[in-house]
Amino acid sequence: MENAVLLEMKGITKRFGKTNANDHICLRLHKGEIHALLGENGAGKSTLMNILAGIYRPDSGQILANGERVEIKSPRHAADIGIGMVHQHFQLISTLSVAENVYLSMGRTDFVINKAAMEKTIRNYSEKFGLPVDPAAKIWQLSVGEQQRVEIMKLLCRDCKILILDEPSAVLTPQEAREMFKTLRNMADEGKSVIVISHKMNEVMENADRITVLKGGKIADEMPAAEATVDRLTRAVVGSRTLAETVRRESEKGGKPLLSIENLCAGNDKGLIALHDLSVELREGEIFAIAGVAGSGQRELAETLAGMRKVVSGKITLHGKEITKTNVRQRISLGISFIPEDRLQMGLVAQMNMQQNAVLKDFREPAYSRWGVLKKAAIRTAAENYVKDYDIKNGGMELPVGLMSGGNQQKLLVAREIHGNPSLIIAAYPVRGLDIGAAGEINRILLEQKERGACILLISEELDEIFRMADRIGVLCGGRLMGVRENGKTDYEEIGRLMSGEAV
Repeated sequence: MENAVLLEMKGITKRFGKTNANDHICLRLHKGEIHALLGENGAGKSTLMNILAGIYRPDSGQILANGERVEIKSPRHAADIGIGMVHQHFQLISTLSVAENVYLSMGRTDFVINKAAMEKTIRNYSEKFGLPVDPAAKIWQLSVGEQQRVEIMKLLCRDCKILILDEPSAVLTPQEAREMFKTLRNMADEGKSVIVISHKMNEVMENADRITVLKGGKIADEMPAAEATVDRLTRAVVGSRTLAETVRRESEKGGKPLLSIENLCAGNDKGLIALHDLSVELREGEIFAIAGVAGSGQRELAETLAGMRKVVSGKITLHGKEITKTNVRQRISLGISFIPEDRLQMGLVAQMNMQQNAVLKDFREPAYSRWGVLKKAAIRTAAENYVKDYDIKNGGMELPVGLMSGGNQQKLLVAREIHGNPSLIIAAYPVRGLDIGAAGEINRILLEQKERGACILLISEELDEIFRMADRIGVLCGGRLMGVRENGKTDYEEIGRLMSGEAV
């Protein structure tokens, strides 16, 4: 017998400017189920859940909880009626402990925090649902997976019956993602209902009970997960559109040396050495991928090459010229561009509109300003060209980019970073959290840059992506380069052994 309907959304509509983000959507959530919302970036998944979480108010439609109509006025109001959401970008205070962050989320007004009681509560939930986390640890000391557990813990301590997770596996390793879904299944078995926003078809087929597919702000299909197939989901997600093909061509064996890294050492945010005596040479017209489990030094390598992190020792040479001590702006002028792993923290300014973000790097250039005065017409034209050339969907040039979907934000970021034909493109997790269509577009753009003669330093934890895109593969483990292999002369097993620190 099917579990009782816990919540129902009827005819939900939400507009941003001229864009219908949600168009008369109806959704049912049953008690004790994992319900997956699948769809492309920009399909309306996050908007719909932000309405349920009290962040947005619908333009029309109604929400029924346990058969009674409710008007959710704020996130706190949503939590008060048992609804909570874990966003892609965590809402934690890094300098506070796990227990302190959980306490703040509960809206308590006690003058003195009973840390012992709070930590005991957290340990109890940890044991019950399989959420291992140290209540006394500071947030900045935790891995991304552990921080996500803290976000879930915040909802459990507020006794939320409905938990919404926005792309929960996007920032996790495959092992962490498996553990996370085990936890969600434990919660569903305890009677809680879980909504997972995702773009990963295999993931939702394996872990969800029911799947709803959104496309263009409307429901394209809905089904029990047991009836889902990759073909059916693909048709619902992309419709009749042909997906962009990413076909890697072999790079020229004699590509000229572009970037030389010699005995590079760099520190992490804690002041410890994160890169140890790394030496490698990158060539023009190749994609050189860095593989490794999370926290192996990938972030430090990308930021050091981009000029954002100081070199402790070693040497960096570009086109035969040493650039070890040059700053970010100087490296941009030398032809180095950077697509960071966190598009909203480091790549774009969420509160700024498309035009402002489009020229964030270049607004000082004569093309966009004169005597300190911005050329608004030229800036608008640049943004419009990006929209047209890269099919960037948005609700209007004046709206903040924070209202755009993740895939469209990423396309804007990539468009800006390849503008001007850089010679070296550092791309850190460029398709993380993107649907199959957006990921294909980003990969196609990077391959076109390679064909033009640029060198792409691709950082990824997805071996499928690395083997599909890369010409050569370097493996980091514990901040050390374990080896470099040519694609076609290695396999998943060898790369996996190198990632684990085994010399082969």
